[in-house]
Amino acid sequence: MTNALSQWAVPLPDELRPWITRVGALRLDAVPKEPFVHLPDADTKVVVRVEGNGRRNVLVVGPRVRATYHAGKPLVSCVEVRLAPGTTLPLLGVPAVGLVGRAMNLGDLPDRKARQLADDLRWLDPDPERTVERLAEILPARLTAVTDSSRTGLVRAGVDAMSIRTGHLPGPVPDVARELAVSERQLRNLFAEGVGLSPKHFARINRVRAVLAHAAELSWAQLATVTGYYDQSHMTSDFRALMGVPPRSYFTGRLPDAMPCQSVQRA
Repeated sequence: MTNALSQWAVPLPDELRPWITRVGALRLDAVPKEPFVHLPDADTKVVVRVEGNGRRNVLVVGPRVRATYHAGKPLVSCVEVRLAPGTTLPLLGVPAVGLVGRAMNLGDLPDRKARQLADDLRWLDPDPERTVERLAEILPARLTAVTDSSRTGLVRAGVDAMSIRTGHLPGPVPDVARELAVSERQLRNLFAEGVGLSPKHFARINRVRAVLAHAAELSWAQLATVTGYYDQSHMTSDFRALMGVPPRSYFTGRLPDAMPCQSVQRA
């Protein structure tokens, strides 16, 4: 990216950690020369967006199954709140699967809880610290009252089992289901409601993001091994499917043509 783009995150208090994984800010002060890349992403996000003319939106952005490339708009500030797995339904009143690939005004969702959260956040300054303060005031009691902790715990255990981390690679879906003492169908339903994706597609996104995170440190062959691919060819094929170009093209800046940002969808 260019120095027209600045991004930063703020610490989360303990009371928000069960529900929120990250609160960060993004600001574009000029039109970037390179496309703005939205990576494949398994998270659902609430975004407070303020344009240079003062126009404000509170958006909900669902999981993104493939990368998209866009021309950025200048003078835009955003605060992004990433929801923890299993939080979409109790907080927004809709299962995560209903938001996949969509970006819409949060207040247009049919559930009262979504409209209430949009009203809580709409007039805040585009400041992640103030957003964290406000969320800490309203979320713990609101979510504790409506969350099925056992179901949410299963969702998060499934996400952990299907995620790459040091010393751990995702196992086959049947094995993960047995570890959690649920059927494969139950595991798929838990992921659909709490994440929005199938366990297999969640793992694919997690692998590709691991490739993106560690490409500067390892050779292609080593990278394929540590991220759980059969071989380098398998990694290249999966990367192309989710990123639109093979790894070598992406990391040398040969990206797909940028498209204009899509208008916000209405629910």
